[in-house]
Amino acid sequence: MKLYLLLISTLAFCVSVQGQESSEAWNPTPMGSSLMVHGGTGLIQTPTSRMLAEGDLRVSYTDNDQYRFWSVTLQLFPWLQSTVRYTDLRTSLYSPFTGFSGNQTLKDKGIDVKFRLLEESFYLPELSVGLRDFGGTGFFESEFIGLSKQVSDFNFHLNMGWGYLGTAGNISNPFCDVKDSYCDRPGGFSGLGGKIDYQRFFKGPASIFGGVEYQTPWAPLRLKLEYEGNNYSSDRASYTPNIARRLKQDSNWNIGAAYRWHGFDFSLNFQRGNTVGFGINYNFNLHTTSQIKVDSPPRALLAKTNDFPIEQVNRARLVEELYYQGGFATNSSDFNENSVTIYGQQTNYRDNDEAIERMARIMAYELPESVKTYHIVNTLGSIPLVETVVDANAFKSHAKYQTLEPDLTSTYQRQDISPRTMDKYDPLNTAGFFSGIETFWIQTFGNPEDFYLYQAGVLVNGGYSFNGKTSVAGTIKVNLFENFDKFKFTTDNARSSLPRVRTNAREYVSDREVTVENLFLHWNDRIATNLFAQVYGGYLETMFGGVGAELLYHPVDSNLAFGFDLNYVQQRSYENDFDFFDYKVLTGHANIYWQPAFLPDTLLTLNVGQYLAKDKGVTVDFAKRFDSGIVVGAYAAFTNVSSEEYGEGSFTKGFYLSIPFDLFSLKPSKGQGRLPWVPIARDGGQALIRPITLYNTTEERSLF
Repeated sequence: MKLYLLLISTLAFCVSVQGQESSEAWNPTPMGSSLMVHGGTGLIQTPTSRMLAEGDLRVSYTDNDQYRFWSVTLQLFPWLQSTVRYTDLRTSLYSPFTGFSGNQTLKDKGIDVKFRLLEESFYLPELSVGLRDFGGTGFFESEFIGLSKQVSDFNFHLNMGWGYLGTAGNISNPFCDVKDSYCDRPGGFSGLGGKIDYQRFFKGPASIFGGVEYQTPWAPLRLKLEYEGNNYSSDRASYTPNIARRLKQDSNWNIGAAYRWHGFDFSLNFQRGNTVGFGINYNFNLHTTSQIKVDSPPRALLAKTNDFPIEQVNRARLVEELYYQGGFATNSSDFNENSVTIYGQQTNYRDNDEAIERMARIMAYELPESVKTYHIVNTLGSIPLVETVVDANAFKSHAKYQTLEPDLTSTYQRQDISPRTMDKYDPLNTAGFFSGIETFWIQTFGNPEDFYLYQAGVLVNGGYSFNGKTSVAGTIKVNLFENFDKFKFTTDNARSSLPRVRTNAREYVSDREVTVENLFLHWNDRIATNLFAQVYGGYLETMFGGVGAELLYHPVDSNLAFGFDLNYVQQRSYENDFDFFDYKVLTGHANIYWQPAFLPDTLLTLNVGQYLAKDKGVTVDFAKRFDSGIVVGAYAAFTNVSSEEYGEGSFTKGFYLSIPFDLFSLKPSKGQGRLPWVPIARDGGQALIRPITLYNTTEERSLF
């Protein structure tokens, strides 16, 4: 209690001193934030309420005697921070069976989240609440509430913690005074991992902890001092059979330093009065990361006017310049004296406003003054998707800086395809062969055979389109290098009441250099206003083939789209690319896609229905897009399968990072590459991986 009063008095004194300063002298923006040992903003062993800049991504490695930590910390929103961490416990083996996992040490994954409830103001401190290791096996499972206040070059932090952070019990749990059930913390985890044990939150012993971070006059260097509320009595490393390696705590005080060099932070600390630790993390921002481009500037407009009839337009030159300077592949057009309509696909520019500006500048340069309206229609094959209508005179006035506040986006609007535009569409060259090649990277972490397993190669795509709506397509997968040969087992021996729809994944990827990923017949079309449909059949993915159909209602620039898919599929053989096993299933989902206005640049997807193992439930997918085009996402499937039936991991979940090709090219380009991370993939909550989804193919209608 004395410590509690001391820390409260210190924080109150800081606020009082700050209140005496003039508002001009107070810096409302906290001085940066550094990471703690476990990842996430903090001091050394303890978290703080501080956040990073929105979009900051920090990849970290720290070494602390018995523990090594690999972590990734991401600031999704100004008020939300998340950390994914792997812990390597040097004093324990992955399993007692060396024939299974060799000498690999024990690895544990954990997830932390932190929410800012109150932003720091002139008088008030920043207030945040955090959950550490809340969905795993609970190595460091804990909760905390934190206050932070900056005074000049000092950042003061005061926190109350429960669980791992509160084992010292240096203060009574305030929630215990309200309800007796908060006085004791329930027992440990079920052993399956993956579950969120809400019944443990904010229960049991509590501790006050905190400290101060000082920004020295030498800009790269910061110094840290903290008092922690953990006594290490329940620490996993304290249960090692090797007594000499058990954790000892000679002091609750830790000191450290952090040095910043370019995008790197180097840290050195002295913990528990007996342990030296060090670490390094790399920092960059997902909003601001970019690639230098070698590209021609948008077409400049001359002061002269184009006084010639529409018949004298050099159409071939217009189409060529739209392609080479505007990234637009024209497949049809319609010219008249007052308006010109072009149909096609944008191939280069993922920023829609940049694409429209470039194309409208070219049209303004090449077309006569009599043309008052430009219509730019984005198509999918021979299916018009969205129409952009440009007011030619207004656009030219803004592009030539003849207005006080030029705003090109105010001169055009996006809309659904008008009846006239639809009637005038006469697509050319929609029949023919198509092909492509792309790379793939499959990875998995935390395996018993090896911590990191990977498979990389190329996907060779090809097919034939009959009329822009019907096609036959396929993908050949070629493995170039991998270490999946380290897999020691095929289908695992864990007892399961579910059909083996995904847990025999190893058989599908091991010792198969060239495979048929998919081969299918496909038809799609726009069948009514805002309504799209597709039908498909064949080898649909690595593990299943069959037939299916999908309907999607997708209005232009709406934040909501919805539809459903229905599929009857059979399990493919992993012994032969063209054979099937006996297992068959009817699977399908109702699908909702929502871009909420209160979460900018965010897409929430709900899929409700029956999965491949015939279990029923819902998958929730959360995706956040940053200004660079990078998308970070996470998903979880909740079904009527219990955690005991599901097995290790308790339920299906995963993360992914989608990176635009534009970040690796000197020329503007479209397309995304996806890097998934699935901690544990079992049979419950597993959906069919359809080769084509209507929301993705119609994404031009509501850009994300």
